[in-house]
Amino acid sequence: MTSSAPPKAAGTGTGPTMLYLVKQLELAVRAQLDDVLRPTGITPLQYTALSVLERRSDLSTAELARNAFVTDQSASDMVSSLEDRGLILRHADAADRRRRVLRLTDAGKAFLEETRPGVEGVEAQMLASLTSAEGASFRRFLTTCRAALASTPPH
Repeated sequence: MTSSAPPKAAGTGTGPTMLYLVKQLELAVRAQLDDVLRPTGITPLQYTALSVLERRSDLSTAELARNAFVTDQSASDMVSSLEDRGLILRHADAADRRRRVLRLTDAGKAFLEETRPGVEGVEAQMLASLTSAEGASFRRFLTTCRAALASTPPH
């Protein structure tokens, strides 16, 4: 018989592991974002891709995939869908005319502006029980943990 209880933290015997809690947080955020974005016909991953391009324009599809946490194949499908909706466009890279890069269109920028309040509402709800200092610490801790995993290959 298998247990549905969350895994215990290694060596402590109490409480679920941090990895379990992070995954649960991710799933809760994803569900909330699904609700906010569903009326627009955009998925949370597509929204992430658009927000990445807002911060860093002129990325290749492969670079966007890495920054949006999807496979190259998924990014290719996503780019096609966003391009069909007129939210992004592909164009020749000014530094290398053979290379095609992605950029938000004016419609893509407008879409992000229209949906930003709902997405920010999800973040505000998530952080509502924390003080400003705790929220800043949480951001710092998450950034530090992400960097640690990005710089160290798994064992």
